[in-house]
Amino acid sequence: MCLTAVFLCLFSLTGSSTAHLSAAEPSANAWPAFLGQGGSEIDPASIPLKWNESKNIAWSAKLPGYGQSSPVIWNDRVYVTSVEGPKKETFHLVCLKLADGEEVWRKSITNSMPVESSLYVSRAAPTPVVDAQGIYALYESGDILACDHTGKELWTRSLVKVYGPLVNEFGLAASPVQGESWIAVLMDHDAGGYIARLDKATGKTQWKVDRTGRRSWSSPAIVTHAGQPLIVCSSMGSVDLYNPVDGKLLCTKTDVGGNTSSTPIPAGESLFLVGASVGRDDAGRSDAAKKSNMALQIVTQPDGLALETRWIAKDAMPTFGSPITYAGHSYWVNRAGVVYCIDTLTGEQKYAERLAQSMWATPLGIGDRLYIFGKEGITTVLATGPEFKKLSENRLWDPDKIVADPSIAEREKTEERRRAAANFSGPTQYGVAAVTGSLLIRKGSELVCICNSTR
Repeated sequence: MCLTAVFLCLFSLTGSSTAHLSAAEPSANAWPAFLGQGGSEIDPASIPLKWNESKNIAWSAKLPGYGQSSPVIWNDRVYVTSVEGPKKETFHLVCLKLADGEEVWRKSITNSMPVESSLYVSRAAPTPVVDAQGIYALYESGDILACDHTGKELWTRSLVKVYGPLVNEFGLAASPVQGESWIAVLMDHDAGGYIARLDKATGKTQWKVDRTGRRSWSSPAIVTHAGQPLIVCSSMGSVDLYNPVDGKLLCTKTDVGGNTSSTPIPAGESLFLVGASVGRDDAGRSDAAKKSNMALQIVTQPDGLALETRWIAKDAMPTFGSPITYAGHSYWVNRAGVVYCIDTLTGEQKYAERLAQSMWATPLGIGDRLYIFGKEGITTVLATGPEFKKLSENRLWDPDKIVADPSIAEREKTEERRRAAANFSGPTQYGVAAVTGSLLIRKGSELVCICNSTR
């Protein structure tokens, strides 16, 4: 499953490290949403090529509880969510100073749908969104907390109290997307989900569209067609386009499979990537997933919009993170840590090379570099382009110094899960955020800021 949050970038064919929305544009450094949608330009020279435990680490900050979401940034403040308690009783929204990681304020709310905390359930997985007015944090219970930049609560809301409980064995992970005055949330689950638009000022529902029941953890994204923003959802068995104004379903594509974790990635006007994968026990569905790693084109037809397959990445298949497109090429990283480079216009595979680790988060493109964040702490930096060129490998922690907590595995209810827990008992690079001068990497209970030591 993908508890999305994770590496993060949505980049255009031009190679710009910004993916703009129709939402209010940031006036300064901003990474305002999952995968950086709507973020500001990043000066490539300000982000290090190399780091380790003692080099180019500006600060690290301990966080309350645990979380799998990515941080968001607005000017000189960082915002990050977490959850605490054996039954995930308490959700946190924490504000830190970007300069030194000092905690500025913390707002906590009670989980309206507590469940036993486990390696196999999402733990503060959705990434919040931020704008000039405030921060809007969705949690896997369907609770939403909105605060202004001073930490004053604007509103809270429990969606499950209004629309019913979320039925998903592994929890919710989809992050919200935003417009200038609204956020949209995707609440897919076994019993029948929905997508809804909420007013940023009040939290009130402006529209809600029901969806068929499905188990999925992918986030919606904003794509553009004919200059207009649309909401795209890629979620178990379909890819759907919605009008953000009224929630109308504009078109759907159903001949897809395995698209449960990857977020759609804009690849230019009317074009976006879809990622799909299968679990270790889903080998029988691998054919459908292999045919669902692709670039989709939005086209206008006499009777409305349609989605057409531009090309299929026949060999590539992601795991937890999404594919990305950057500077004319698209990249997938599979479960074995093999990175596939594909020409974004033609779908031609340029190379497939093995990296040090598989990944959880989505890679990040800055300047002429591609940062791929390995799950166990090694970030590989590649040169962008059609040829494989490794520029550096950066280890954030020493695995020999990590002491696994045996109680983590002991809490699992089956022997199979207890054995598998060993793969997740250590630190994980869950998600990142970047602005000029700072690269943030989120571990479960810690946030690390990487910058040039001369800053």
